[in-house]
This record gives sequence, structure tokens and C-alpha cells, in this order.
Amino acid sequence: MLRYVGDLVDQAADEHYRALNLSWRARYTPVLRAISAGAETVTDITGHTHLTQGAISQTLGLMVADGIVARHGLDDGRKSGVHLTRQGKEFLRALKPQWRLTFAAIAALEKEIGHPLLRVLGDTARALERQDFAARLRAAELLHSAEKRVVGD
Repeated sequence: MLRYVGDLVDQAADEHYRALNLSWRARYTPVLRAISAGAETVTDITGHTHLTQGAISQTLGLMVADGIVARHGLDDGRKSGVHLTRQGKEFLRALKPQWRLTFAAIAALEKEIGHPLLRVLGDTARALERQDFAARLRAAELLHSAEKRVVGD
């Protein structure tokens, strides 16, 4: 269901961006938001987005190819940074009002369903960071095995 809900949201956002004549990919949004908040490296962006470094690197490659960001060297010489191009800054100006609308739509959805969706997702992410789902599956398996032994005795 989570994947399905995400797909529904992404499809609608893509339609909305197309209606505004914005050539935009939904996967760019968290990266652009991180960069606009001051993130400059893949590590910085990872901290802002909770996406994997691989996903961010792949997305940045697409954003470079689309002319939204450009890479530059950093003073320490070990890493490269990214910055918005002129086109990226134009996208940011066009998207900021859309992001406000997105959060207003989420608030309306939360009111309709009677659940704080963003809080539930955040709480779920933090719980899975404390104990990943594989560990939870193993614990459930052990509990299920123990219950079967008790019932079978």
C-alpha cells in the first residue's frame, strides 16, 4: 500500500508539473530541496533526504544532464560539490509555490483521513532506523516458532 500511495502521489505531481509546462521529475524534488537548504555534497544531501548515496548520485547525474545542477571542486580536494545552475534557480523559483501547495494538499488529506500522515511516516522511518525490517522479521519468526511449540505441546 505504501508503494501504491507513493505512486499515486508521484503520478499526480507529474501531471501537475506537466500542466504547468515544467519538465520536472519527482525524484529531483528532495535533492533540490536539500540543495536549496544549503546541502552541497552527496553526504550533505543524504543527511537532508534520508535517500541512499547511490540514489542521490544517480539523481544528481540526471540533474547535471538536464542542466539543473553543475559539479564543482571543493577546497579540500577530496570531494566535489554541486550547485544550482541558472536553470536550476529558475526551477526552484517556479517550484517553491508548488511545494507550498503540496503541503497544503497533504494537510487537507490528513484532515480527511483523520491521521497525521507525515508524522506517521516519520515515526515509522525512525523506528525502522532503530531496528530494521529484517530484524523485525527475524523476531516475528522466532515468536511464531515459539508459539507453535507451545500450542503443539
